[in-house]
Amino acid sequence: MTEDTRTRQVRADARQSITRILDAANRVLAQDPQASLEQVAEAAGVSRATVHRHFSSRRALLDALVEDLNSRYREAFRQARVESVPPMVALYRLTEGAFELKTAHPFVIGLTPAGGPGSAESDPVLREGLERLFARLCADGEITARDPSWCRRVYLALLHEVYELDAGSPALAAGGSAPADDVGARVRLLVSTLVGALGGPPAAAGGGDG
Repeated sequence: MTEDTRTRQVRADARQSITRILDAANRVLAQDPQASLEQVAEAAGVSRATVHRHFSSRRALLDALVEDLNSRYREAFRQARVESVPPMVALYRLTEGAFELKTAHPFVIGLTPAGGPGSAESDPVLREGLERLFARLCADGEITARDPSWCRRVYLALLHEVYELDAGSPALAAGGSAPADDVGARVRLLVSTLVGALGGPPAAAGGGDG
């Protein structure tokens, strides 16, 4: 094995360890926000020393969890293909991805206030991408609001509020046959409310992919 091969293997092993630690931390801290690094290490199947080798402190681990979630948001944004598919389809896809991530990472969501430093909303890539999406929605006649920055702020506010709704909320049960706690129900509620608020026609209840 050459030195370059050994170096690549070490880096690959380190990435795998970091991924295991972050995944374990997300699970453990969602159940017990005060869980120790030792508990995270046990759940990840690594030693405490391994955790400390990658994360010098609990704060460093929490910061890494936030950055990991933000990178997942950026990937969800890429997969929504907001620049190429019809903008309403992109809006549905992006919103579905956002709710899935929020549901899967409740502890991390609570680490940063909406729009605050380190939050996904403060990421310039996501912020500018959302504004381009709303400009496309306006150009296609899906909405009449012409200020993409305002549209983005309304969208993010609704994203937070709809995420916070209890699963049994009548608002989630209205207009669809899916269970009230289904991500799809939240997507439909957000998009229909958003489009109405931004001056568009009633959104189709079935989503934007049909």
